[in-house]
Amino acid sequence: MEINVNDYKVPVQKEFKFKDYAHRVDTQEDEKEIRDNVIPELVDFLQDLHLRLFAEEKDGIMVVLQAMDAAGKDEAISYIFSNLNAQGLKTTSFGQPSEEEEKHDYLWRLHQGKPQRGEISLLNRSYYEDVIVTRVHDLLGEEHKDQIKEDTDLWELRYRQINDHERYLEENGFHVIKFFFNMSKEAQRDRLLESMKDPKKNWEFSFNDVKERQYWENYQEVFADMINKTSTSWAPWYVLPADNPWYARAVITKVMIEVLEKINPQFPEFTDEEKEELDKYIRQLENE
Repeated sequence: MEINVNDYKVPVQKEFKFKDYAHRVDTQEDEKEIRDNVIPELVDFLQDLHLRLFAEEKDGIMVVLQAMDAAGKDEAISYIFSNLNAQGLKTTSFGQPSEEEEKHDYLWRLHQGKPQRGEISLLNRSYYEDVIVTRVHDLLGEEHKDQIKEDTDLWELRYRQINDHERYLEENGFHVIKFFFNMSKEAQRDRLLESMKDPKKNWEFSFNDVKERQYWENYQEVFADMINKTSTSWAPWYVLPADNPWYARAVITKVMIEVLEKINPQFPEFTDEEKEELDKYIRQLENE
């Protein structure tokens, strides 16, 4: 299956507009075929590269998953990343800031989600919530507003801070990859109804998911501004056609593979002395 990831990568030099990125795309393979034949092969390839990353312990990757509710973030984690080496994988979910988190700068809580060298960390939602939900619902406390100069645009300031921090990570060997699940309002409605009507899926549903739909257009405006201002050469956004859930997962996997191929992690090799010692212990075990 041919997937050109650049079709979904937001270019730095061009203004981002949602109309340029479809919620759904036509593919030669249907969703079932992608699920049964394409995804397993891509995941197998990703597993090998991830094992090399984990063994080498030189680079790390931080993956940001951002979207409206029911867009497919959890499923991407389940069907792609859960197949990787658990020792080299970390998942962090971001919800409403705790009392402790409110006492720190807004990027402070990001640190618990950062990867170690050799690790892939997944942020299910992320520090971007502080330029999305906080902006849509005007949740910024007065103690934060008072620290901003009158002639400073708060959101432009935060975009610049986020870009600087992501650049800092990249320059230190921690690569940042960001996926936005571009789901239509109709697809969200259908998925929410499915969760609401199926007793086995009720646990997936939150009443707040429906309440947030009344802010749909506000969110789209904020998402567009955020993506436009924070898709950089060192930490790009990929906008996924989330109405095609399995195809979107295939794009994610292909992006991860291409990033890891550029890193080109290798299994560590023994020195000559270590090889001699290895041969010694091999003989010892074989002679038991």
